[in-house]
Amino acid sequence: MIDPIQHRREVEAAVAFLRARVAEPPEVLIQLGTGLGELAKAMQVESTFAYEDIPHFPRSTVTSHAGNLVFGMLAGRRTAILQGRFHYYEGYSARAVAFPIRVLALLGATTAIITNASGGLNPSFRPGTLMVFADHINQLGDNPLRGQNVDAWGERFPDLSTPYDPQLRHLAHRLAARLGLSEVVSGTYVCVPGPSLETPAETRFLRMIGADAVGMSSVPEILVALHAGLRVLGLSVVANVNDPECFQPIRIDDIIAAARKAEPRLQQLIIHILAELQV
Repeated sequence: MIDPIQHRREVEAAVAFLRARVAEPPEVLIQLGTGLGELAKAMQVESTFAYEDIPHFPRSTVTSHAGNLVFGMLAGRRTAILQGRFHYYEGYSARAVAFPIRVLALLGATTAIITNASGGLNPSFRPGTLMVFADHINQLGDNPLRGQNVDAWGERFPDLSTPYDPQLRHLAHRLAARLGLSEVVSGTYVCVPGPSLETPAETRFLRMIGADAVGMSSVPEILVALHAGLRVLGLSVVANVNDPECFQPIRIDDIIAAARKAEPRLQQLIIHILAELQV
């Protein structure tokens, strides 16, 4: 069990470090997932911090994640971009995985846009589909809110009846239609531990329980954002779709390549969302 006093001290140390070095707090935090690290190039960058330089931040061990926290202006909004994330399969607890979200929430962010690359479970999806999260299923076996609650950070039993902000979801779909972005859908995301990819039987099971896409990230970060009172929008690039009755090998390099191919469409959507965001 994580020592709650130590965890609080570590979070507050990271917040103090950034507060002393960032001119103004971010309104929006954006977390970029596998193959989706280029959005910061569209920013008016004010400061960049390597994760390893921020007190108590975890270290990313996944080569496709840059490992930087970037502050600046994007589409007229003060924004913090997390270039890369941490994963349960790297050996971190769910609470450690979500550590940066807690820090940015305490720094002042009020809206979170969480992105990832996923595998499609819904047979109507195709590689490159952008899925707006309607709901999620936590199959991780861990929860970042487990353990002693810090009441100042959020209530002990946060309500998840509407985890994804309806206005943000509606805005995403409306702007996708306006921009002519094809294959933007709504669906349920399931988070699994990894790092092994799904078997045909596991794929059937995940479909049966109502999931449209599967990945190994995002839910811990989303739970902490919700606990902190942030509005949350989840966006996933569906990198591949597998039919359990005719299963094809899943290679991580192919997933990264597919995510990068779809990244310009995701970036365009996020930038337009920020431009019309009411914070």
